[in-house]
Amino acid sequence: MMPPALRFVSDMWHPNVYSDGTVCISILHPPGEDQYGYEKANERWSPVQTVESIMISVISMLSSPNDESPANIEAAKLLRESYPEFKKRVQRCVRKSLEDF
Repeated sequence: MMPPALRFVSDMWHPNVYSDGTVCISILHPPGEDQYGYEKANERWSPVQTVESIMISVISMLSSPNDESPANIEAAKLLRESYPEFKKRVQRCVRKSLEDF
């Protein structure tokens, strides 16, 4: 009845990924009302979610970061203030992850 945990194992530089790699998207937040009032209950986890719907949400998050509710404040700030620098930082992470495998 609770959402699965989803975590990147390689370094990620993204506003919606915590430093430990944990993904922060509404669909993976526990069901019910958001104590901060940011998310609606229907945006949060529901047992009817599928692996496909989770992966589509993650792909969407990666391509369209939400810098209004960041897990990585530094990445969100860099995204807002200097997209070219943000993109360089992301590319470094991608290169490093390729080297690790």
